Amino acid sequence: MLTHPMPDPIAFRIGPVPVHWYGLMYVLAFIMFVALGRVRIKQPHIARLGWKKEDLDDMLFYGMLGVIIGGRLGEVLFYRPEYFYHHPIEILKTWTGGMSFHGGFLGVMLAMWLWARKAGRNLFDVYDFIAPLVPLGYAAGRIGNFINAELPGRLADPSLPWAMLWPGVEGPRHPSPLYQALIDGLLVFVLLWLYARKERPRFAVAAMYTFLYGCARSFTEYFRVPDWQVTVAGVPITSGQMLSLPMIIGGLAILWWAYRHASTPTPAPRPAR
Repeated sequence: MLTHPMPDPIAFRIGPVPVHWYGLMYVLAFIMFVALGRVRIKQPHIARLGWKKEDLDDMLFYGMLGVIIGGRLGEVLFYRPEYFYHHPIEILKTWTGGMSFHGGFLGVMLAMWLWARKAGRNLFDVYDFIAPLVPLGYAAGRIGNFINAELPGRLADPSLPWAMLWPGVEGPRHPSPLYQALIDGLLVFVLLWLYARKERPRFAVAAMYTFLYGCARSFTEYFRVPDWQVTVAGVPITSGQMLSLPMIIGGLAILWWAYRHASTPTPAPRPAR
């Protein structure tokens, strides 16, 4: 049985200003977005669409706003509305942790809609382009949760080699943030990257990511202490599973639609000279 290492959540200080590991994980996520994006724009079926490095930088700015604003508002609205109602100033303290993936997902969708309008790109092509760049960033965020000792897992059998004593929680626990980093993040990335290496119908790559993440998150939720849950026909369903169910259904429906009405992505129009 292991013990949570409880690293200092502050990585270093710049003068009096603390720099938190959680914030550095988001920096790492944004760096991986750009690095993977530069690999992706060289793939033949992507290169012919005229994607440029400058597009990545521009999308990153919009995506950062979508992730941070959407992720925090999702945490406020989906998970702890009563707490933040009584402690509104805490909403601004994103570096302490507490970001909702589903809120960030919606925030990025909105941010990319704004960018697509500005750039004259087809919105579905934008979603397809960025989808494989997202999962590793998610994994980095979950590692940040682990460093902060957030999201403790459910009780685990003490004989489980990686069962972990979690600070402030009784009994050995599943290290659920690491499960989610590996399954919701790394595994989904590998599957989606392989799928996206070939040309697919428009909107299929984004739909596949939505479906894969929804399935992965629904599975890893079984090992995590739920923020809240409901019981349907005697079956407990956690908050994460409730929020992931529309992703599974929507992802499957859009995949069916994408292949049924198969169309290929098109290059962005060239600006007038």
